[in-house]
Amino acid sequence: MVLRKPLSRRTVLKGIVGGTAVSIALPALDIFLNEHGTAHADGSAFPRRFVLWFWGNGVQPDRWVPSATGPDWIPSEQLMPLSDVKDRVTVVSGLRVHAGNDRAHESGPAGFLTGAPLLIAGGRETIQLPSIDQVLAAEIGGETRFRSLELGVGPHTSGRSYNGADSRVPVESSPRAAFDRIFGMGFTAPGEDPMPDPEVAIRRSILDAIGNDSQALMSRVGARDRIRLEQHFDSIRELELRLARLEDDPPALEACAAPEPPAEDYPDVEGRPPLLERNAAMTEVLAMAMACDQTRVASYWFSDPQANYLFPGAEAGHHQLTHDEPGEQPQVNSIVQHIMENYAVTIDRLSSITEGDGTLLDNSLVLATTDVSHGQRHSLDDFPILLSGTACGRIQQGVHYRSNTDENTSNLALTILQAMGAQQESFGLEEGESSETLTSVEIT
Repeated sequence: MVLRKPLSRRTVLKGIVGGTAVSIALPALDIFLNEHGTAHADGSAFPRRFVLWFWGNGVQPDRWVPSATGPDWIPSEQLMPLSDVKDRVTVVSGLRVHAGNDRAHESGPAGFLTGAPLLIAGGRETIQLPSIDQVLAAEIGGETRFRSLELGVGPHTSGRSYNGADSRVPVESSPRAAFDRIFGMGFTAPGEDPMPDPEVAIRRSILDAIGNDSQALMSRVGARDRIRLEQHFDSIRELELRLARLEDDPPALEACAAPEPPAEDYPDVEGRPPLLERNAAMTEVLAMAMACDQTRVASYWFSDPQANYLFPGAEAGHHQLTHDEPGEQPQVNSIVQHIMENYAVTIDRLSSITEGDGTLLDNSLVLATTDVSHGQRHSLDDFPILLSGTACGRIQQGVHYRSNTDENTSNLALTILQAMGAQQESFGLEEGESSETLTSVEIT
């Protein structure tokens, strides 16, 4: 057996740019006495996108869960607005948030979206881990101008997107402000000449400079480390391509076109925010931002937990009605249907944008969920979950999967992360942690 001299974990690849020494750090390798990681190939012609679509105050499970499973599921009463997009929606039912339920309306989003329990001490709530959208933003968001977008439909939405422990990412709830940020200064449409950035050329030169050093290193390491280094160098090559895009025209995405500017404002009508109009405008901004490859990760906050908006035909705010409306709560039922009508607008718009032989939705995965199961009881079992899109052929579409074993919502979160190409082997913390995937929704 040939013994190789161990390398320091501080080993870097070095080169010379303009007479100045430059270096690039290496990933963790077996030769550094760390564990081996596996490379994953990606043959997709179009980038994968992820959208977290969220609404507050839950549903009424007896009116939400379809009676049939599999591809022949029939929309339930509250899912009836999705009838026209049924073949593009997968319903996931029977899962439970395993990360505790100590704070109504907040434990659910924390447990599902981060996989970790919400810590409560001295009356203060603490989020422990990044939310799933920000995990993906860190993994795949660097390929685009905006690592992620946080968009709100209801006025003054705050969202529950976290990029670290207790670090909430702010939400833009003005369609016009979101439009100006994405398609204003800095946006380059196909055929236009962007302003050159001198830092881009420097960074590309650094990547070129380490070429000889990388080949020498490959000859020193074992087979498993060669796999890991190839993966690392692949990521460097991807960075080179991304930097080249910044120097040249944007990607040749035929559907890319800046949308018409939204209205400056969407004032309330008799105390009710025009959510359908606001949603249509923000959906257009979201769809074109992704079609133009300005971002590949977005969180879309239709309404916050405990949101108390006045909906059409309702006598009181949404959150208030979930607790105060007597009997079978017909107004709450109508509000959930109204929210699903808005979700259908988003799904229909994404699926209307052609990309190659498919659509933008085909190359995306939209996770729609809420903060509680039953709005009045604040339950976290049988958690409401919808999926749309296939993540470039990785997730089933148009089926109803029902779990009869209270599977952890973190199983689905991990499935989504892996389908999107994230290098995750587990998701969550403590009782919310899972290293299992929900294979029933995967395309094998």
